Amino acid sequence: MAKVLEQRMAANIEGDFVVFLIGMRINKPWKPHKWIPAFLAMPKMLKELETMPSDETGFLGHNGLGMGVIVQYWRSFEHLEAYARSKDNAHYPAWTAFNKRMKNSRADVGIWHETYLIKTGQYEAVYSGMPPHGLGRVSELVPATGNRSEARARLAG
Repeated sequence: MAKVLEQRMAANIEGDFVVFLIGMRINKPWKPHKWIPAFLAMPKMLKELETMPSDETGFLGHNGLGMGVIVQYWRSFEHLEAYARSKDNAHYPAWTAFNKRMKNSRADVGIWHETYLIKTGQYEAVYSGMPPHGLGRVSELVPATGNRSEARARLAG
């Protein structure tokens, strides 16, 4: 278990970055042959990304697995798209298999994602009594004091 940091901390990351949210909704749980492959694919993709060099993939990290939304952090949309479209990586075969499996039954399992392009300094994040989490887990954590003590000040840089 990660160590809880007792002081208020703020996330600090240089440059633009991407926040990618992804999730799945099981609409027909009695059809496990439709949803189990998708459910099992995400851990494989994340494990693959964690073993690849970050400076090559642009993958900064994620918030962990669970039944809810998975939040991923990327250096750029180009990095995210390159991974998603690469036939040599785990995503592309899983994506094409999902589309074939769901071709005539899209309502059985829902998948979704949202992509946010964050410009330099156009974010703020604070953590109090938390282990490194979210953006703070994939970036630098700095004390939330001085010009980082309030949300508006963190957004102003």
